[in-house]
Amino acid sequence: MSQRLTPHRIAVIAPSPVSMFNLAIPEMLFEKVEVDGRPGYEVVICTAEPGPLPTTSGLDLHVRRGLDAVREADTVLVAGTGAPYEPESRIVAAVREAAADGKRIASLCSGAFQLAEAGLLQGRKATTYWVHSEALRRRYPQVDLRGDVLYVQDGQILTASGYAAGIDLCLHIIRTDYGAAIANQVARLALVAPVRPGGQTQFTQTPLPPERGNACADVRGWAMRNLDKPLTLTDLSRHAGVSVRTLTRRFHAESGVSPLQWLLHQRIERAKELLETSALPMDQVARACGLGTADSLRGHLVRRTGLTPSAYRTQFSRLGTGPMAITSSAA
Repeated sequence: MSQRLTPHRIAVIAPSPVSMFNLAIPEMLFEKVEVDGRPGYEVVICTAEPGPLPTTSGLDLHVRRGLDAVREADTVLVAGTGAPYEPESRIVAAVREAAADGKRIASLCSGAFQLAEAGLLQGRKATTYWVHSEALRRRYPQVDLRGDVLYVQDGQILTASGYAAGIDLCLHIIRTDYGAAIANQVARLALVAPVRPGGQTQFTQTPLPPERGNACADVRGWAMRNLDKPLTLTDLSRHAGVSVRTLTRRFHAESGVSPLQWLLHQRIERAKELLETSALPMDQVARACGLGTADSLRGHLVRRTGLTPSAYRTQFSRLGTGPMAITSSAA
């Protein structure tokens, strides 16, 4: 793919009253992306009525750009607002037109209501903040609502749940556009966790005892340092100093996935970074990330990304390569 000469343009639509946290997320993450010394994104905040814009924090922001910015964008991201939530007709019309033009459309938190009102979520997998899930389900029954996950991608449409899940969605977009290495670099610069799988649960079901709350964090760090080894549940539980059953229960309560699901996700992420940043043969990449063989690496990567390892390397091995078109669903 030829190198992109101009930044990928993102229009962030701010409804009224807008969540200041929602607005801060894309600015914080997308503005940190650099490719060959040039910005990877250009972020513009816009609103239906330029000028003073109320926020959920009680402050007013001055937004200069109107929805004409949407027509100039490559990706349109709709921020969330407070409850009660009512879609704004001008925003709904703007995102509907943008989707018809083939632009990538995303929402944070209750921004999913704007997308649903525009008809963009009908028959699609989507999510929103779990507090708003029942309201969205009642109002838009044709949406395939996944009410307990961090974010969902269904074709060109992406939705995130609440609060910090917006960070996960933006990192997912960066990874899709520029690869895992750059996404993880941005995560490090922003002092946030690397890209989490979208299917991870929004909230923990069982609080951990405070005196034992660091057990899973410690074993995760140890596993990350030993991804090249054939780690088992027994290995993880032995390092954590608890039984397999206790580790599995605590791990799932803390992260929403099993230890082995988390481990596989990290192995695939490491494989992506090695494919992007090295010329190692496929069997060495597989061994370095603990996936065993080149055939195993191929199977896991195809299931996760829709690309073979060689195709993934072709897409992302040069960090100056421009954004990759979204071609598959990542729920």
